[in-house]
Amino acid sequence: MDKKDIAGIRRQLKVDNDLLKIQNIFNVYIMKETTEIYHHQSQPFELLEREQQELFMNNFKKLLTGKLDEKLFELKFQREAENHTQLILHKGLLTNNVQDWMQEMLYMTEKMIAERPYEHDVVITFVRAEYLKPTRRGSSESEESDRDTVYSHPFILCSVNKTQDPKKEYQFDYVQKEFKYNIEVDPVVDLNTPMGGFLFPTFTNHSADVNHILYASGKAHEPDLHFVEEVLNGEEPMTAMEDKAVFEEVIRDVVGDQMNPSTLGNVYREVNQVVEDHEEGEEPPKLDYRDVERVLTMSGVEQEKIDTEKIKESFKRYTENDNYELKASSIVPKYKSKSIKINTKLANISISPQDLEHVKQVNFDGRRYLMIELEEDAEIEGFKMLPEAFGGATKAEEKEEEEDR
Repeated sequence: MDKKDIAGIRRQLKVDNDLLKIQNIFNVYIMKETTEIYHHQSQPFELLEREQQELFMNNFKKLLTGKLDEKLFELKFQREAENHTQLILHKGLLTNNVQDWMQEMLYMTEKMIAERPYEHDVVITFVRAEYLKPTRRGSSESEESDRDTVYSHPFILCSVNKTQDPKKEYQFDYVQKEFKYNIEVDPVVDLNTPMGGFLFPTFTNHSADVNHILYASGKAHEPDLHFVEEVLNGEEPMTAMEDKAVFEEVIRDVVGDQMNPSTLGNVYREVNQVVEDHEEGEEPPKLDYRDVERVLTMSGVEQEKIDTEKIKESFKRYTENDNYELKASSIVPKYKSKSIKINTKLANISISPQDLEHVKQVNFDGRRYLMIELEEDAEIEGFKMLPEAFGGATKAEEKEEEEDR
């Protein structure tokens, strides 16, 4: 499931959309620090008031917002697990009986609260829905509507949301002309910041994949591993940040701690080229140890430093799997934006990966300088900087020497 597939479903999450049919919504209330279900309620989604429907649609959109491998993770189910989540969700997806659907979702709820109670009262919301996608674009000349033939994508969506304590307010009553202390007792469900959830099954180019589940983390780069492995029975994911860290450690093992900016720029260019070449592919492009060797070779790294076995050993050291594949999109920073930081004691500079070839660190007269090739005059506080000969005397120093003569 790629970002286009996720965006395709997210775009449909709006009220009065004939391409999205939500049959039932099932809310389960869990008291904090308990492992018991306090209350649950199921009802047809269409019977909710419009304002309520919009609140939930917004909640589902926020749940499915974020980058893959940062906040959203496509997980492969573990092969074996007790009371397997894949089986529970598949049964819930296939049943036409509302009571059976509720029972399967209660099984899921029990897994979610079994070993680790929540710190707040929470509401776990399940919906079962069907996303319809036309098989082709409609033509103004054709009598056949683009809605006549559609792909049908039934799915289950789960969102976990914490509650907030109600506000205590001091009010003035205009009618009675008196001040009142108002205390609300009903907790407020925070639908604006979902704590997490999931979508089952995943979809890739109109095809459902019941062997994978899309997990949504509450925070970027911080997947809840207990939820992933024990609740969803998914395999532990590698975040984009972890993939990038592994790549950097492998490169460091091969070339050492020092690398000139142009070579690093070449490395990022090669990886970015892999991303662009496979942009329309069904699977995100990945790099194994052989691909990393090719990237280093094409980037101009000295051939004597490149050792296939060493790269393979590095992969195994940092991933526990010498056949592990790094996602190319996780490795390269945003290629055309100023996503790379050059840090010095005097200044911090931001630059794009594609412009690294214009940066050099040079030694002159016993001192180190950071040199950036420019196409135009640099500006500082609205003033254009005065060009100077590299290593030459400044105008003030030349004037001082002239006066001494």
